[in-house]
Amino acid sequence: MGEYRNGSPAGSIDAIWTKSRKSTATGQCVELAALPEGRVAMRNSTDPCGPALIFKASEIAAFLDGAKKGEFDLLAVVN
Repeated sequence: MGEYRNGSPAGSIDAIWTKSRKSTATGQCVELAALPEGRVAMRNSTDPCGPALIFKASEIAAFLDGAKKGEFDLLAVVN
């Protein structure tokens, strides 16, 4: 697998993308893919060939820890 950077076209990343089981049928969610060296790519499922963000394993671990503790709940308000 090649070297990926933030903003790489998600469609060019040769990986298996995973989305939450809670995702809607219209695909409105974030998808993640495992990359070498423990890195993780993240893309918007409604734009699967758009830019991907690439995170280190430690960054994903910190995010998941915060999400589990409810630190981002205020961002999930549905209008």
